[in-house]
Amino acid sequence: MTDDERARSRSLFALIGDLPRLLVELLKAELAHLKKEFAEKAKYAGVGIGLLVVAGVLAFFALGVFVAAAVLGIAVALPAWLAALIVAVGLLLIAGLLVLIGVASFKKMNGVAPKETLESIHQDTEALKGLGRYDN
Repeated sequence: MTDDERARSRSLFALIGDLPRLLVELLKAELAHLKKEFAEKAKYAGVGIGLLVVAGVLAFFALGVFVAAAVLGIAVALPAWLAALIVAVGLLLIAGLLVLIGVASFKKMNGVAPKETLESIHQDTEALKGLGRYDN
């Protein structure tokens, strides 16, 4: 008797008895696949984050050079202290504007918790209990 014939001749109760083991094997296989996929993505993310940090540091120093160039450029027409003061006030105005935009962005966030996901999980647990609304 082949494996296919043996599988067909098994009783319904034997097949139902195998269901928990098969579900556990399926979950373990999915988790192993998930770990492998996350490890691969984490490697690429790590390289990307490192390159972005280096780019950010270089951009920070470039900004300092541009500020110095602005001060020196204005100092051609005005005294150096006044040129530095004008550039500093301009930078503070830009910083203040960015703070206002950032605060407005945080206000739109409406809390840190992922409310939609938590609600979806709650609905799933209620459906599994047979209490909630769910699709047939």
